[in-house]
Amino acid sequence: MADILPESEALSRAVELLREGAAIAIPTETVYGLAADATNGEAVARIYETKGRPQFNPLIAHVADIAMAERIADFNPLARRLADAFWPGPLTLVLPHRAGSGIHPLVTAGLDTIALRCPRGFGARVIAALDRPVAAPSANSSGRISGTTAQAVAADLGARIPLIVDGGPTPVGLESTIVKVSDDGIALLRPGGIAAEEIERVAGLPLARGAKGVQAPGMLASHYAPSAHMRLNVTQVEPGEALLAFGPRRVAGAEKAVALRNLSESGDLREAATNLFSHLLALDSSGAATIAVEPVPLEGLGEAINDRLARAAAPRDS
Repeated sequence: MADILPESEALSRAVELLREGAAIAIPTETVYGLAADATNGEAVARIYETKGRPQFNPLIAHVADIAMAERIADFNPLARRLADAFWPGPLTLVLPHRAGSGIHPLVTAGLDTIALRCPRGFGARVIAALDRPVAAPSANSSGRISGTTAQAVAADLGARIPLIVDGGPTPVGLESTIVKVSDDGIALLRPGGIAAEEIERVAGLPLARGAKGVQAPGMLASHYAPSAHMRLNVTQVEPGEALLAFGPRRVAGAEKAVALRNLSESGDLREAATNLFSHLLALDSSGAATIAVEPVPLEGLGEAINDRLARAAAPRDS
């Protein structure tokens, strides 16, 4: 089983393992990440192996600062403005990949672009100490619920990795927003921890939507899935179902749910985002065959929450 160390004691051990080519779990402000040296092909392959992740699904390369990012990708003025406004933080920029950056091709999955993010806290410290970018998708088995605590990561991946750095519950609780920046404008590839409206305000441009194909992490149709089936936007709870609620009022039959978790009693979307994955995991552990989900508004962070719920509910092979 993985060692679990508090982040205050883990930096030197984490750097040592990353230099050796290991994949380890680290806290970020979004969710826990499964981190490996992005310049080391064997280390990146270990991420795919650990997660059981399809190799056509690219990874985000995490950087310590904009200077590191600019050695990896081409920043036009708009991309630089977004980075200045939102980094460090939960925004991933998909940009043209610079030749000779040292990033292993497995990270980009054959694309001529690269997804970059500058995290806060321990993630930034470990990357700076390593002095190399780190590939770090969410620390969970591919397609399953993302871990927002060290304990959730341990339950899923603890037997497959040597170290989990415990930074407590992640404050955002939802993966980063992914935006592709080109000379033609900006496109929202995945809603996430920063609302689209905030990005549009800084950019001075509308975000295009409806991207086709896998252009960035988290774009597979079925993703973030619990073992239980899911019903979205329900108006009543059927016998034997668990209920993922939102807000102060319940749908019909809520009192008969075999288990209930409320994303936010007050209807606060930021609180709901923080609680999403931990509540899904709790309901999935209840033994219910189906999780019924009350409607969540689409505005602000509700767009990202509904995106994750739709992917969790999508048909899947297993």
